[in-house]
Amino acid sequence: MSTKSNKYWLGGVLGGGGNRLDGTGTGKGILAPDNRILRRARAELAYFSGAFRLREREAGGAGVILRFARVRPAQRGRFQPLQSQEITPAFLDRTIRGLKRWKYDIVGIDEACRRAVTMPERRRFACLSFDGASKDIVTHAYPVLARHGVPFTLYLPTAFPDGVGAAWWLVLEDIIAREGRISLVIDGRERHFVVSALSDKYELFDFLSGWLRKLSPPDLSYAVNDLARRYSADAARLSRSASLDWQDMATLAADPNVTFGSATVNYSVLSSLRDADAQREMAMGKAVAESALRRPVRHFAYPLGDRDAFARPHVVMAEEAGFASAVTTISGIVEAQGRTNLYALPRIAWDGRVRSLRILRVLLSGVMFAPVRPTRSAREQGAL
Repeated sequence: MSTKSNKYWLGGVLGGGGNRLDGTGTGKGILAPDNRILRRARAELAYFSGAFRLREREAGGAGVILRFARVRPAQRGRFQPLQSQEITPAFLDRTIRGLKRWKYDIVGIDEACRRAVTMPERRRFACLSFDGASKDIVTHAYPVLARHGVPFTLYLPTAFPDGVGAAWWLVLEDIIAREGRISLVIDGRERHFVVSALSDKYELFDFLSGWLRKLSPPDLSYAVNDLARRYSADAARLSRSASLDWQDMATLAADPNVTFGSATVNYSVLSSLRDADAQREMAMGKAVAESALRRPVRHFAYPLGDRDAFARPHVVMAEEAGFASAVTTISGIVEAQGRTNLYALPRIAWDGRVRSLRILRVLLSGVMFAPVRPTRSAREQGAL
């Protein structure tokens, strides 16, 4: 990708990077391909050597929370910058079958939180969670989940079923896929990008998504609407067509295996908000979901959820807002006996470009993650 004056090596991917095997990345830039290959090689070695089995009892904790976003059949497009955030219905089915075969207890988030503060049980747990309000949840994921009869948690940003949420990442994907030259205002300057090659398009998507996620809500709205006007993208239609509506929510709510959590109203990155605005997003998201669903909403997900998306004050806010837990997209396993802060629960965010159950089995064991520091509560010790 080039501009009028220079060429960039660009970093930062939606949700903190889709470059690590677990789909979370570091939020600090694109990992070199050889790092991804090395990480996969380490996981394969752990599997075939049996090391993951030897360390699973020691490092595996009480269990894991798996994080997914979109679930839909494989797409054929050449430009798929969000592919790391997607799995197929077939892979979801294989994952559930694998968890059962590996003797995991598939539990809801309430049970996961209970096990996180009690003595270790004989069998480890796996908790399935889905972020956002993608229409795919009801059209492609739910038939698989219902067929298996397993519990799962959906973290909902309420603006999307209301029809007013802005899925800016889809707008960005649509425009970059269609255009070879893109101009926009960044930090008060008009910038011009030539993206004729596929690799250029990926670099520009990474760069612009990393920039957009840091903007305050008014600046983000202006930037996305400006792009949409320039390149004839219907941002409202893209967002509405890809999102659940309240009728879909009613369908899911009829199933006792479904737990609803909150992910604010607008899915704004909390670190981009003033403290008062972050508190309002948390409180209003909870209140709107409870009113619409007519049930308590006790659990929270930090939007995007990586280390750059929230900070220690937000961990305290989640507890003060009345939530029983809050999940991140920071990789790790959930320890027993209160060693994992319930307001900064780690999750394994699966990279949809990886289809190997061997890799998943190794990640579930905990051997690929650093030990979790013991914490007592959000208010006492924070999370980060």
